[in-house]
Amino acid sequence: MTRTEAEVLDALCAATAKHARPAEAGDEVDGIAPAFVAAPGSTAEAADVMRIAAGSRLAVVVRGSGTKLGWGQRPAKADLVVDTGRMDRVVEHSAGDLVVHVDAGLRLAALQERLAPAGQRLAVDPVLPPGAAGAGTVGGLIATAASGPLRFSHGAVRDLLIGITVVRADGVVAKAGGKVVKNVAGYDLGKLFAGSWGTLGLVTEAVFRLHPQPVVARWVVIPVDSVGVAYERLRRVLHAQLVPNAVELDRPAGATGALAVLVEGIPQGVAGRVEKFLDLLGNGAEAQETAPEWWGRAPWQRGDVALRLTHQITGLPALLNALDEQARRHGLPVPVRGSAGVGLLYAAVPGTADPAAVAELVQALRDRSAVWGGDVVVLDAPPAVKAALDPWGPVRGVTLMRRVKDQFDPEHRLAPGRFAGGI
Repeated sequence: MTRTEAEVLDALCAATAKHARPAEAGDEVDGIAPAFVAAPGSTAEAADVMRIAAGSRLAVVVRGSGTKLGWGQRPAKADLVVDTGRMDRVVEHSAGDLVVHVDAGLRLAALQERLAPAGQRLAVDPVLPPGAAGAGTVGGLIATAASGPLRFSHGAVRDLLIGITVVRADGVVAKAGGKVVKNVAGYDLGKLFAGSWGTLGLVTEAVFRLHPQPVVARWVVIPVDSVGVAYERLRRVLHAQLVPNAVELDRPAGATGALAVLVEGIPQGVAGRVEKFLDLLGNGAEAQETAPEWWGRAPWQRGDVALRLTHQITGLPALLNALDEQARRHGLPVPVRGSAGVGLLYAAVPGTADPAAVAELVQALRDRSAVWGGDVVVLDAPPAVKAALDPWGPVRGVTLMRRVKDQFDPEHRLAPGRFAGGI
């Protein structure tokens, strides 16, 4: 027997201690208006919500802070938004073991504040979209596999995730890992869910490996006025024996760019390494006690087309030259910024650009992407641009990805169509 909307809402309210309501203006998911919003306060409540959704065949989209809710492909359907904001506990901080267990709805900034008195941090610093300072949640971090400058020295989110609790589409709770590095048989849920964009299940809790907070941080910055200079300076840094903590490139449209190196540690060690980096990078290099204004920030403004570009290190010149060529061809400014040292850059195209021109630019880059050994993904864009192209483009291993999706969400009700390959 099919439940009426009122019965579904009553069930959701009962499952969440009355933290469910009809959807309102502002609850849209990439332009799609859902029917309900439910905010579970625990894994148990989340499991009840997912069982209700399964019983009524509701398409579910998970929302943390909402800063990346429009990223990826527009979902085919969104009946229920599961808001994780009430799941915001630090369940346990084992400072002696450098481990923290948290709820997925906890804001990353709040987590870092909680860890700071112990001299520890979660060594991730996702690139911030405009107006999103400190807004991201732990669950959103995992779902989008968001990375920032510290990935160079500490690895990606998936490398720091040692335990995870998820609720499947049918409401069954699954756990993997724990408080120590683990042996894994079968699926490694943490690695599967990192970057799954909410299409496999609802992440409710996570356990992370932590790192000590550095005593001192300094940046060495040098202007780079051409692709050749940027690549040559990057190679110097990567081939040296100086162990930078992050290496970032900024290339504003129509302006001289910069390469910046982060050096962290104790005062004596940092001072020595900074001097060596200054010598290594040569004339024009300067040491700074604060990060460059652009450090860790997306190059786009609200409403722009946001691109994610991966590349092999040796392919960086080919990628930058192709971007410059397409920018000139279409008469569009295309600023580029990101972690050149790990092969991950972000670029922006004005949101006012003709959608056909944007689609042509993206396709031209995809056609040549094998030259630099990477992918071109449109993370976010105005609706007309998304309608003119496939945000994800060609996907390697899509057959296997679809099989995994079928195992975890056989009815395809979790963010249907949002991820690569229409998953």
